[in-house]
Amino acid sequence: MISFRRFALRRGSRLLLSDIDLVIQTGWRLGVVGRNGCGKSSLFAALQGQVEADTGDLDMPAKIRMASVAQETPALPDPAIEYVMAGDEELAKALRDELDADARGDTEAMARAHHRIEELNGYDARARAGRLLHGLGFAPETHETPVKEFSGGWRVRLNLARALMCPSDLLLLDEPTNHLDLDAVLWLEEWLRRYQGTLLVISHDREFLDGVITHTLHLNDGTGKLYTGNYSTFERLRAEQLRQQQIAHEREQAERAHLQSFVDRFKAKASKAKQAQSRVKRLEKLAGTEAVRAERPFRFQFAVPDRLPDSMVQIEDGDAGYPGENGAAPTTILRNVRFRLEAGERIGLLGPNGAGKSTLVKTLVGELTPLAGERKAHKDLKIGYFAQHTVESLREGASPFDHLQDKAPGVAAQVLRDFLGGWNFAGDRAFESVDGFSGGERARLALALIAWDKPNLLLLDEPTNHLDLDMREALADALAEFDGALVLVSHDRHLLGMVSDSFWRVADGCVEPFDGDLDDYARWLRSRGAEAKKAKKKEAAKPVERVETPEERRQRVAAERDNDKAARQRVKKIETRIATLEGELTAIEAKLADPATYNGPTADMLRLSQKQAELRGEKETLEVEWLGLYEKLEA
Repeated sequence: MISFRRFALRRGSRLLLSDIDLVIQTGWRLGVVGRNGCGKSSLFAALQGQVEADTGDLDMPAKIRMASVAQETPALPDPAIEYVMAGDEELAKALRDELDADARGDTEAMARAHHRIEELNGYDARARAGRLLHGLGFAPETHETPVKEFSGGWRVRLNLARALMCPSDLLLLDEPTNHLDLDAVLWLEEWLRRYQGTLLVISHDREFLDGVITHTLHLNDGTGKLYTGNYSTFERLRAEQLRQQQIAHEREQAERAHLQSFVDRFKAKASKAKQAQSRVKRLEKLAGTEAVRAERPFRFQFAVPDRLPDSMVQIEDGDAGYPGENGAAPTTILRNVRFRLEAGERIGLLGPNGAGKSTLVKTLVGELTPLAGERKAHKDLKIGYFAQHTVESLREGASPFDHLQDKAPGVAAQVLRDFLGGWNFAGDRAFESVDGFSGGERARLALALIAWDKPNLLLLDEPTNHLDLDMREALADALAEFDGALVLVSHDRHLLGMVSDSFWRVADGCVEPFDGDLDDYARWLRSRGAEAKKAKKKEAAKPVERVETPEERRQRVAAERDNDKAARQRVKKIETRIATLEGELTAIEAKLADPATYNGPTADMLRLSQKQAELRGEKETLEVEWLGLYEKLEA
């Protein structure tokens, strides 16, 4: 259990957090949310002992094992898989002790090291590290690649894998989905749901939070408020509390006006003096409920394109990939691509990591020339392209005004400043160097520079990295209102679902329409993984083929029939139990959504929360079993 008591934290002269009273129970999966700069990362720094409270106390168990994702990755020559294995520091020490003892020929020390490695399940550590790398998108042939040869985004994934490898009681994850694609996000979501310790996660991906967390801590105006439930539950509860607060404020203001009117009318009248005085006392005792301060959400829009051709861009029978260098053969990623984009179409690209989504986008942009076939574009096509490297390509030392003036050298300065103000770069902020900007501010500037050109086709490859929840909502609204066409690659399922009218799947060298939604795609990914495992096991086993006798065949068919019958009965039982669990969870969520619940004993609320977590855990376990049985029966 972790507890904050009247905890306060300053950064320089600014009071970030004050009077935080919070108890985090063991096993909670807690999402920490709030606007940028509200103190989320500082709270993590306090838990890690990197900063001390200005006032108040932070109590943590003395021997708690803590894991977090390192911010930097040294350019090491070590293979990726060994770098990840080293996340388990105790095991790494035991392995070093074994090597040292072997070098000295000390058999007793070797025996002790062997025993310690067995205690730590060390002999399957390489397999566990390999599974983590695979889940985060590393192809098997890259597991032995030196760390220094990976790019920045892949090094972030290595640090995440290293943190997950570390045995921990408390896991701190700050924006873990940045630099991940959708299939890696889905894998991480499932891994975290199975995590046995206490999890604290900062994320701007609402679907990810909904899928992982059991509690929400909202930091706002220096204070923190705990909510039971995932992010969507938090939003509903907070909206209701703000509504009730505003009703109470208006009722109090009406009573205050009525009392003041009586006092003003009768305070000088002797016969009414006592009544007037009692109303003065009542005025003094009124609680002083604050009015709800409307937070003005950030909004922006993409301008209406000057021209909007019907047929914008198409690839006919194309092979997409990369030309060979120094006489080497070209690398083909996608074959026989037939992709046509019409005015107003809004397409979300889905596909496993490395399947070729970015390759397809670069070919549509014209950055890559098709290796075969043809790319045709309308003469009035104007593309707005946001690539994963766009944020890094901003000119160091230059301001937002400098960047925009480079694009529009003949435009009046006030016009440029007005445009930047609409993207929240108002006043002096328009002239500040981007060197001091956060990742979210850089991404916002990159989008602003794209919007200035009034594109009629937006090609966006992971535009939400570093954007906070408010900016993601603003982007979703702007894209929903955009009159042109859109192709979007994103790991943010909320954004994909809000703005995409159709999906295309990029996998196994092919590009094809995907008939389904994001839940269907998640199921496809899971079934694809299951099929790959089965194929691998079958290949490894390679039993000696022999002719099956009629008697053996009858016995096998009878056994399969019995197994199918048992499986179908089990499926029905699971479906019945899941329906019951959903009913119980709905009832609990209704109670937790009722403000009256929070006026009762804290123990009752905790019991409801614990019961909700138990039911969710049982439901998740049953759903996994159901999916396995269903796939088996279908096969």
